Amino acid sequence: MNKKLEQLGVDSSLKDFMMEAPTESVYQFEGEDYREKQKVFGIGNWIEPPKRERKANYAVDAYFREALRVSEPKAPKAPRPPKQPIVQDFQFFPPRLFELLDQEIYYFRKTVCYKVPKNPELGSDASRIQREEQRKIDEAEPLTEEELAEKENLLTQGFTNWTKRDFNQFIKANEKYGRDDIDNISKDVEGKTPEEVRAYSEVFWERCNELQAIDRIMGQIDRGEAKIQRRASIKKALDTKMSRYRAPFHQLRIAYGTNKGKNYTEEEDRFLVCMLHKLGFDKENVYEELRAMVRCAPQFRFDWFIKSRTALELQRRCNTLITLIERENQELEEREKVEKRKSRGSNGRGPSSGKRKGDGSISSPPVSVQSDKSSPARKKKKYISVE
Repeated sequence: MNKKLEQLGVDSSLKDFMMEAPTESVYQFEGEDYREKQKVFGIGNWIEPPKRERKANYAVDAYFREALRVSEPKAPKAPRPPKQPIVQDFQFFPPRLFELLDQEIYYFRKTVCYKVPKNPELGSDASRIQREEQRKIDEAEPLTEEELAEKENLLTQGFTNWTKRDFNQFIKANEKYGRDDIDNISKDVEGKTPEEVRAYSEVFWERCNELQAIDRIMGQIDRGEAKIQRRASIKKALDTKMSRYRAPFHQLRIAYGTNKGKNYTEEEDRFLVCMLHKLGFDKENVYEELRAMVRCAPQFRFDWFIKSRTALELQRRCNTLITLIERENQELEEREKVEKRKSRGSNGRGPSSGKRKGDGSISSPPVSVQSDKSSPARKKKKYISVE
C-alpha cells in the first residue's frame, strides 16, 4: 500500500494522518476557552416564559362575598330505619302505607333517643312544630305483626314497575299530545303497554294532587294543551279560509288592512298560505318543506327575495298571515251573526201583520196616528180656514 502511495505522489501529510485527539481542546479558539464561559453563563441567560397570573378581581362586593363566606352549619338529618323500603310519590301507593312507614320511623327515632332540633327557618312556629314532632316520637309504638303483614301487602299495591324515567316520559307525552290521547301517550312511554299506561293515567288524574311537584307538572301539561288548542284553531282558520275559494292558488285574497308590509307581494303571500295549508300546519319541519317548495315554484324563478328567505323568516311571515286570516274570519262570523239576528227580527214581525185569525178575518197592520203639528194635511186645512 505504501509503494502505491509513493507512486501516486500523495502528500506526506496525508500519509501521516492519525485518528488521535488534538493536544488542544476544540472549545479553545484564538486563545479563549469557551467551555468555561458556558459554565459561567449557561442557564443564567435562559429567558423563562411568563407565568400565569391570577386575574385581579375588581368587584369589591364579589370579593368580600367570597372571602367572608361563612357556610352555615347544616342541621343533622333525622335518622331513619336502615332497611325501610324506598317509595316514590308517583308510584301512588295506598295512603295507609305511608302511615305505617311514619310510625316505624318515629319508633326507630325513639329507640335511638333522637331529639328534634329547632328549625330557625320556621320563625315563630319553630317551637310549636318542634314540640309536635317530639311528641310523636315519644308516643310512638312498634308495629304489630298484623301491621307488618299489612305493610308488606300494601307494598305490592302501588305501581312498583314505574320508574322516574317512565314517569317523566308520561308527563312529556301528556304535554305533547294532551291528556286524552292515550294511544299516542302509550307509544312515547317505552316498555309499557297501552293497558298499563291507561291504568296509570286513570290513577294519576285521580290522585295527582298527592304529588310534591304538582304545580310544576300541571303547568307543564296545561302549556302543552294550550299549544295543541292553538294549532287546532289555526288549522280550522286555514280550512275556513280555503273553503271560500274554488281555486285558492289564484283566487285567494287576504284582508291586509294597514299591515300589508313592503317586502312580500300578494302573490307570494297567497302561495305561502295555500302551500302551508296543503303541507299541513302541524307537520314537523313544515317550514323547511315550504322553503323547498318556494325555491322550486316556477313563478318565483326570478324572484330572488322570496327564494332567499330562510325557514325562520317564512315562519314569521306565515304567523303574520295567519293572524290576519283569523281576524278576517272573526269579522265575518260577527257579521253573519248580526245578519241572522236581523233576519230573525224581520221574520218575527212580518208574518204577524198578515196572519189569519181564527174567525177567518185578516188582521190589519197598526195605523200610526200623526199629531197636528207634524201632519202637513192638518196645516193645510188650518191655513185654508184662516183665509
